[in-house]
Amino acid sequence: MKSKPHIAVVGAGAFGGWTALHLLERGARVTLLDAWGPGNSRASSGGETRIMRGTYGPDQPYTETGARALKLWQKYEQRWKKQFLHRTGVLWMVSSRDDAYERGSLEPLREAGIKFHQLSTAQMKKRWPQVNFSDVRWGIFESECGYLDARASCQAVVEAFVAEGGNYRQLAVSPDGLESDPLRHLVLSDGSRLKADHYVFACGPWMGKLFPETLGGVIRPTKQDIFFFGPPAGDSRFTDAHLPVWGDHGKRFFYGIPGSDRRGFKVADDTRGGAFDPTDGERIVSPATLKRVREYVAFRFPAMKDAPLIETRVCQYEQTADSHFVVDRHPRMNNVWLLGGGSGHGFKHGPALGEMMAGLALHDGEVDRVWRLSRFFKETSSV
Repeated sequence: MKSKPHIAVVGAGAFGGWTALHLLERGARVTLLDAWGPGNSRASSGGETRIMRGTYGPDQPYTETGARALKLWQKYEQRWKKQFLHRTGVLWMVSSRDDAYERGSLEPLREAGIKFHQLSTAQMKKRWPQVNFSDVRWGIFESECGYLDARASCQAVVEAFVAEGGNYRQLAVSPDGLESDPLRHLVLSDGSRLKADHYVFACGPWMGKLFPETLGGVIRPTKQDIFFFGPPAGDSRFTDAHLPVWGDHGKRFFYGIPGSDRRGFKVADDTRGGAFDPTDGERIVSPATLKRVREYVAFRFPAMKDAPLIETRVCQYEQTADSHFVVDRHPRMNNVWLLGGGSGHGFKHGPALGEMMAGLALHDGEVDRVWRLSRFFKETSSV
């Protein structure tokens, strides 16, 4: 490779922005592109907050990647003198009869060095009396984790990228010719063309649209409804000063972030929604989902039973069939890398994945097998 290769990164969200910054810091010349800007409301990285956790079950790479991301979030917070990670702690409530996921999370947490405590139901009741733990068997509390400022951190990454000499352009990339081997240039929405030595595509729910042959059946956006409820006047029990981020693993998986920046008590059902168009889809929440979430809130947080709905948001997961990321070279183009499939849990890993992708693109490295595209395609033998 040239001493200073030119790399184009498409997508300025959690994956693309951090990739561009790490590439720049390693000496590459980088052009970063995004159709609507970092942290925009159509993007999976949009919205105000995302969860930072390490509990991921057994036999997976995400606890280790999360631990690396924790260190990088701290490093860049100190460098930029800004706070993005709010260490409220994360409480994982085990209300399912099958706790193999949680039991299998304990050793990876220990190995990764993510601090946690196993809590009994009695301990949780004493610590957080505003929560109804009646059907919760035990819990995991990750004391150094919490929630991240999503939109603000995406914007800060791009601002740092530009300040350090990176080239950011707010333009869309046309899918025309993207799957032609080799990729010689990008066609941009202003009619211009951009030629680079290598290309990294990290454009979230648009990956399947840009690469319909390769990713159209692999990465599919699903609609996810988010709700914010208003606690009683003067009641601070449901703010981040008195309640951690929480996840409730029962028949369904509900999760939430306590009130931050006076925006209300955030609650969501993690059940995968229907197919969604991230460009033209209207962000209107489902009444059926709202009813289900209200019933859950009334049960788990009794003082919030009649809390008014004060805000809603529709985001999307860029869902793969197995919920694992895609981190791989394009199967037919050596100069194209694909980074996506965040599947709802990708944001927290942004700094670590960006660091990883920078190394892969610059040094032609090997990726973890769990993230390779080949897992979605049957192997064929030659006769």
